[in-house]
Amino acid sequence: MSMATSPHTTLFQTRTTPFRFSSPRPISFKPTSIKCATQLHTQSPPLTHSQDRVFNFAAGPATLPENVLLRAQSELYNWRGCGMSVMEMSHRGKEFLSIIQKAESDLRALLQIPPEYSVLFLQGGATSQFAAVPLNLCSPNDTVDYVVTGSWSDKAAKEAQKYCKPNVIWSGKSEKYTKIPAFGDLQQNPGSAYLHICANETIHGVEFKEYPVAQSGVLVADMSSNFCSKPVDVSKFGVIYAGAQKNVGPSGVTIVIIRKDLIGKAQGVTPVMFDYKIHDENNSLYNTPPCYGIYVCGLVFEDLLEQGGLGEVEKKNKKKAEILYSAIDGSKGFYRCPVEKSVRSLMNVPFTLEKSELEGEFIKEAAKEKMVQLKGHRSVGGMRASIYNAMSLAGVEKLVAFMKDFQAKHA
Repeated sequence: MSMATSPHTTLFQTRTTPFRFSSPRPISFKPTSIKCATQLHTQSPPLTHSQDRVFNFAAGPATLPENVLLRAQSELYNWRGCGMSVMEMSHRGKEFLSIIQKAESDLRALLQIPPEYSVLFLQGGATSQFAAVPLNLCSPNDTVDYVVTGSWSDKAAKEAQKYCKPNVIWSGKSEKYTKIPAFGDLQQNPGSAYLHICANETIHGVEFKEYPVAQSGVLVADMSSNFCSKPVDVSKFGVIYAGAQKNVGPSGVTIVIIRKDLIGKAQGVTPVMFDYKIHDENNSLYNTPPCYGIYVCGLVFEDLLEQGGLGEVEKKNKKKAEILYSAIDGSKGFYRCPVEKSVRSLMNVPFTLEKSELEGEFIKEAAKEKMVQLKGHRSVGGMRASIYNAMSLAGVEKLVAFMKDFQAKHA
């Protein structure tokens, strides 16, 4: 069986013959020299959407850049001539050290992370940080402040009850999580150890456009669903944490950026795997990390840099969101987005149909057009289009065209 191929794809001549891979395209990295690397990586060529792939609007795990997937495919079997896959490498070997070091270096460049911050590549998802944050930043009797703008910040506040005394100083629940509070309305508690926010609520589609100032000097943000989607002044935060599976990689990697003076204060009951000091001292290699996931994250970071950095990425994301929100707002009520316009997410766009009985048909017909995962979260219903960094403009334009055609048929 023969297949059409590109320089990046795997070749399968028949079902019985061995497969072979194209030549690897490694990147040069100064801190660690890998002798088995035989080529220099050149900038990835621009790609058009492959005809055999769907437009995946899932909230996470989510779509990844096609050039990153092709790059990972080309290096899967034999990473840069080393004779083994990244999945087979010792996490303490020089090959993987070069991978994790460059991933951190590129992430620091993307976000301009100051040297007084540590970068940790962990596991457990952002949900694990709901416990790790209070365990590392305060004592059981300390008060902490939480702003609850959606499901995820609500879960974070509830988890913190086990390890400290959280106060919910603002909640949008009564208005179905469609707003962000005015910062002047936040009554922070004197002596609070930190202020916690969720920068972008994946389910409800609300996003902080600016960030409050924590009276404690320690602002903590869950940035899982808008991480690396725009420039962020890291120096305004004590801790930033994010699951990778939305914007920067596959599921299984959790990234923590923490100011170094906050490390080393963990409660005595803190499990070793939740102790930031342990991971910082061991350069994220205390135990076996999610090696392949970190490798893919590194490829994504490199791709974002090649695009011109997060300023350029933000411009693309704003354009995509503007097109989609304009289609919703211009539909004369056939489609509706409940979120206050000033805080609408650039990443997650929830919307409903005026005729809710058509939602099932909308999802079914969209899938026929190779647009999938548009069903809203089970807790809120409706639709949701997640348009992360890797979602192309073509994907959003195709969705908008479909929405207009669907409205014409059913209005």
